[in-house]
Amino acid sequence: MTDFVLIHGAYQGGWIWKLVSERLRAKGHNVFTPTLDGCGERASQLRAGITTETHGREIAELLYFHDLSGVALVGTSSGGMVMACAAEQAAERVARLVFADALALFDGERILDIVKRPTAAIDTPLARGPSRDDALTRLFAGLDPPLREWAADRVTPHPAAVYSEPVRLERFWGQAWNAAVVYCSRAPNPGEAHQRRAADTLKARWHVIDTGHYPMLSAPDELTRILLDGG
Repeated sequence: MTDFVLIHGAYQGGWIWKLVSERLRAKGHNVFTPTLDGCGERASQLRAGITTETHGREIAELLYFHDLSGVALVGTSSGGMVMACAAEQAAERVARLVFADALALFDGERILDIVKRPTAAIDTPLARGPSRDDALTRLFAGLDPPLREWAADRVTPHPAAVYSEPVRLERFWGQAWNAAVVYCSRAPNPGEAHQRRAADTLKARWHVIDTGHYPMLSAPDELTRILLDGG
């Protein structure tokens, strides 16, 4: 039995992992799908001061308060940076890391330096995010219609500082990790070169899924298999 902690990305909440968490639990594993501060069902808590580092601290504290060890951390999209921050803070509790089509920024880099996308429909000092139409026609365009509607209904703006402030990872990239990188070949961002850089730096296992940026929705069986095979 493995303790999995699945970390969502921008505009999401723990809900994004529903299909994968069901599959992992059916195999007898313990699964946590936390929703980060200011996101998803916690959107009413949105405020200044929420950063990648505060999100990472949330995950590190989850590991501590639930007394978890030997954990498999899985991060997707901007959740890759949150995962790295959490791992840096709680390395002794982490057995392996999986970047699932995730951002893997080096110390001092910003999302907006790497990911080039159209101007967000919501762009305020506190949050950035897509309109529902953008979620339907761009973010989740490749999903089956019922699943596409289900996901679009749950999109929320993401704390703005996560995009605009440089990530602080002073130790992560110099440590040895048991890591894997899952590249989704139909996703324009964060792109193969960005994820190859992470895999090469970490000497990580490399996987490719022929799908878009949301493999937990579009290819849950394949992503779950990778997680169960040790990433």
